[in-house]
Amino acid sequence: MAVRPSRAAALAGCAALVGILGTSAAQADPTLASDRASIEGNTPSWATPSAKVGDVSGDEVRRVRIALTLKDRRGAEALAKVVSTPGSPSHRKFLSSQQFVDRYAPAQSTVDRVTGWLRGQNLTVSEVSGNRHFVTVEGNVSALESAFRVKLGKFKLSTKAGALELAAPESAVSVPRELRGAVEAVLGLDDSERTITPKQVAMRTPNGAPARPRGDVKAAGDPNSCALYWGESVNTAVPRKFAGDMQSNALCGYNTAQMRGIYGLGGGNTGAGQTVAIIGAYNHEPIVSDTNRAAATFGSPQLAPGQYSAVLASRWDDIEQCIPESWAGEQALDVQAIHTIAPAAKIVYYGASSCRTLYDALNKAVQDNKASVLSNSWGASGENQPAAVRQQMDSIALQAAIQGQAITVSSGDAGDNAGNPDVRRAATDFPASHPWVTAVGGTSVAVDGNNKVKFQTGWEISGYTQSGQSWAPQQGVDGKFAGGAGGGVSSLYEQPDYQKGVAPGTGRRMLPDVSALADAYTGISVGFTTPDGYVEYPSGGTSAAAPIIAALVADSQQAQGVERFGFLNGALYEMAGKTGMTDVKPVAAGVWTPYMVTYGHVDVPGTQGSYLAEFDTKPQSLQSGSGWDNVTGVGTPSAGFLTAFGK
Repeated sequence: MAVRPSRAAALAGCAALVGILGTSAAQADPTLASDRASIEGNTPSWATPSAKVGDVSGDEVRRVRIALTLKDRRGAEALAKVVSTPGSPSHRKFLSSQQFVDRYAPAQSTVDRVTGWLRGQNLTVSEVSGNRHFVTVEGNVSALESAFRVKLGKFKLSTKAGALELAAPESAVSVPRELRGAVEAVLGLDDSERTITPKQVAMRTPNGAPARPRGDVKAAGDPNSCALYWGESVNTAVPRKFAGDMQSNALCGYNTAQMRGIYGLGGGNTGAGQTVAIIGAYNHEPIVSDTNRAAATFGSPQLAPGQYSAVLASRWDDIEQCIPESWAGEQALDVQAIHTIAPAAKIVYYGASSCRTLYDALNKAVQDNKASVLSNSWGASGENQPAAVRQQMDSIALQAAIQGQAITVSSGDAGDNAGNPDVRRAATDFPASHPWVTAVGGTSVAVDGNNKVKFQTGWEISGYTQSGQSWAPQQGVDGKFAGGAGGGVSSLYEQPDYQKGVAPGTGRRMLPDVSALADAYTGISVGFTTPDGYVEYPSGGTSAAAPIIAALVADSQQAQGVERFGFLNGALYEMAGKTGMTDVKPVAAGVWTPYMVTYGHVDVPGTQGSYLAEFDTKPQSLQSGSGWDNVTGVGTPSAGFLTAFGK
């Protein structure tokens, strides 16, 4: 499966994809010297003349990565497809990381030519990745502008968190003509990656404290208490919107037995012998003690010595811009979700130096090739990343597929992004939209008192506020939409073969591919040490769904005695409508809550009150339904998934 832009984007411009590049980067500079060659795709869509607010100081020091070109991309694409396609004679005949480097990585002589030129430009080469994909350099802006024949400006970008000033080139980057074939992309001259965020959410009050920590003692008969299981606590003093037992108080957070019950896991389904990697930013120092403390409360085994390990960057950067605490909460959720579903699997955490270097951490996980599944609970809203970012992701994802590594990516928490101030139109997130990853959407799940699924539906929330004896739809930026899984139609990529005949025939990549629990109102219990102390709370977002799917794959590999399945999507789409994959549909139900969950880019009331979160009634353009849908993909794993997957 070649990675191709959609036909519409290709027709709009061969050098740049529609909506991604500014006009200055979409055209070659006619004044460019004859000994130079342009590298398109480094100017983000938000870097327009009207948004410019100044220049970047020449004394500012920046770290820049040069992504080098694979020496046989077409051959790599062809091999990735045949090893990933069920029924192919080469299915699951993977290469080792060294075999990949020998066959497809840039030659050492190419690396030497590029690094020699960079050093001659007064730039310091700080690292060359083991698979020769990235060359990292440092230098002041004046040296970088001179080396790449470009001017860096500051541009204003409005977001829900406020206005950001981000750097970006004002024109196309260039390199010496003799190096053009060796350089695939230049990353780090712009600040696009600062818009990448974790996709995890927690039930919290407006002051940041957990809204309903499960560890609190529940007062008997308290109508405001969270529910330990669906319907265990029901506020009868508020209006009933749903018949029978389809209205519950929001859940306290599911424990281990409840989470494993959702997916029909038995005691022997532990992921033993498997390794799952997590890609994140920074590092939460108490992660092992937090995980073990939460495990003791919620019913998981303690981490065994050496079961968890971390591969960390040598330093932490962009502290003010990237907010390490939010990434620490993400790390806790990811580790504990995997440990809940696959309690014997090894976990390797790859901690990037900042939110700007997550692709470095992902590349490191691929280069190391220790893990069979790589979980990514982060992404950028919309597909507004420059083409350079997408191009270097192509090479990383191809290597992973050829080595038999699966990549799961959260699909987003702002639904179709129409109300997202960073996007303001229906759009999918990146890298979830990349055709060589598994985009994971979300479900809302009701578990009964016997740890059985009462119902599950698509995670798309409509918010209501109590008004007398009725419920009034909330009127935020995006109407009553109050959070939900990302999905829809990619504007960038053609529809891959594995989706044809299952997803709608739009001709484009459709999201998501599969789904798991993501609704924090019916979320997974997590324990986490904040600056104010240790807390336990229900968490969610598609940040929970991505590691859950990764852990289920580890369980399935264990159950079938398979070292690694490789790229998942071909086998996932073959499971559509079959045993082990539940087709998710809308259910008329909802939860009462005194606090609305705050998701990034979603506008909800921020004060305590009386609210109703209604499930899956299409508050935007997304809703679950029969067959493939744009909230849950082909569905969500159920009992039988472990033995049926890939068969």
